[in-house]
Amino acid sequence: MMTCAALLIVIGMAVSSAAAVEVQRPRGVPLSKRQFYEENKPFTCLDGSRTIPFDRVNDDYCDCRDGSDEPGTAACPNGSFHCTNAGFRPTFIPSSRINDGICDCCDTTDEYNSGAKCENTCKELGQKEHEVLQKMAEITKEGFLLKQQLIQEAKNRQQEKQSKLTELQNNKKELEEKVEALRTVKETAEQPEKEAKELHLKAWEEQKAIIRAEKDKAKMAEAFLELDDDADGFVAVAELQTHAELDTDADGTVSETEAQGLLGGVDHVDTASFEKVWDNIKDKYVSESQPVEPAPVDTPPEESNKLADNDSEQYPSDDDVQEEEEEDEEEDDYPEEDFDKAPPTVKTPPKKDEDEEAMPPYDDETRVLIDAAQKARDNFEESERALRDVDDQMKNIEKEISFDFGPDSEFSYLYSQCYELTTSEYIYKLCPFNRVSQKPKYGGSETNLGTWGTWAGPEDNKYLLMKYEHGTGCWQGPNRSTTVKLTCGKETTVMSTSEPSRCEYLMEFTTPAVCQEPEAVISSLHGHDEF
Repeated sequence: MMTCAALLIVIGMAVSSAAAVEVQRPRGVPLSKRQFYEENKPFTCLDGSRTIPFDRVNDDYCDCRDGSDEPGTAACPNGSFHCTNAGFRPTFIPSSRINDGICDCCDTTDEYNSGAKCENTCKELGQKEHEVLQKMAEITKEGFLLKQQLIQEAKNRQQEKQSKLTELQNNKKELEEKVEALRTVKETAEQPEKEAKELHLKAWEEQKAIIRAEKDKAKMAEAFLELDDDADGFVAVAELQTHAELDTDADGTVSETEAQGLLGGVDHVDTASFEKVWDNIKDKYVSESQPVEPAPVDTPPEESNKLADNDSEQYPSDDDVQEEEEEDEEEDDYPEEDFDKAPPTVKTPPKKDEDEEAMPPYDDETRVLIDAAQKARDNFEESERALRDVDDQMKNIEKEISFDFGPDSEFSYLYSQCYELTTSEYIYKLCPFNRVSQKPKYGGSETNLGTWGTWAGPEDNKYLLMKYEHGTGCWQGPNRSTTVKLTCGKETTVMSTSEPSRCEYLMEFTTPAVCQEPEAVISSLHGHDEF
């Protein structure tokens, strides 16, 4: 590939040599093949297929299969004509364009016999190209200087990263030792804390048991007095039968057998014996001193409808009156004894004493142990966080070091950076070595156009293309991907973006990191010395 500096030298030579004496040779023959066209010798086709007299060269009749005997005419369909283009770039055109009335060569040599009015524009084209190439050469030169700075900065960063990594590795060893030491301190401090808390809890449980026993005994004494309706010092079977809540077979009444069972198989018990059978009674017994909640009354649907109809309530119809009389007659059919039975009372269960459930505060000695253990835990957790932070820093540095940033790490400055390009519809963001994304300009969610994959340039320079893959899937299509084409430039910026294929994006990105060293290699040009 020809460099910009080489082009400048060559163009300069071309312009300065425009007035040089042209070497005589048949029309359409490049200087590089002049030795095959000697006027006083027979001409051998360049493919070696045959030899003909020299006067049959450019006689407007095709003798050679490769068309080499007609370089200056349109006789051979596969022939080619060499435009000298003194002052500009020499070039080849198909023989079919010779004398076709269209000026293809800037020096007009292809239209020597067509009558076309062509002007020699080679000098002007050469000057324009010279300006363009000079600008490109300046950009390349400046970009290459910037690249050298990037390489030096990358080396410095690499050394800093390596030093930081070594420092973190040493810190990690120290922190690991500190964590283990503080773990031991924590566990040592937590043991007496645990024992003190357990003793405190045990004492509280014992205290609660005493309080519950005293309350249970008081409740039992109160229940005995309430159940002893005749105050004769005994609780009898008949007295238990008045408490429907003591019903054991859920038939709504307490039978004599049920009452005897609750009293331990006897007809009555005194205070001492009542204490023995209290466990049979206390879970179901409801004190008479507790407030009674009224039993919920279900309203029949028919009555609900009547209540909803205010007019019907205020002005009952004859049919309504008749229905009420029939209902009264139906109620008379039931025995009166069924109505004499009072519905079972529902009493509000006693509320637990909140003070009984609240554990008293720890004593000063236990508080000191708790504070010491908490301080040990805080110190341990702080050291663990510091160790995790060091681990994270090490992983980030190792990840960054693992990337292929080019032969001299010239692309490392792009790491952790993002570059945007705003178009009429979207905002494109390129974060080198990370991801490419697209977001609507006027609001909307971001679409992943691919995450970093690999360098994908040609074999001679793979660092000219970046490949980002496995982006957000297209509707009924493949996952999005992006190819980033890198070109030499003084600035680091996204120049353009396009979608040449569905869900496959192409992004143009300029960076000094791809600028090559300017070289004046004229030999890399073919044909620029031919006039």
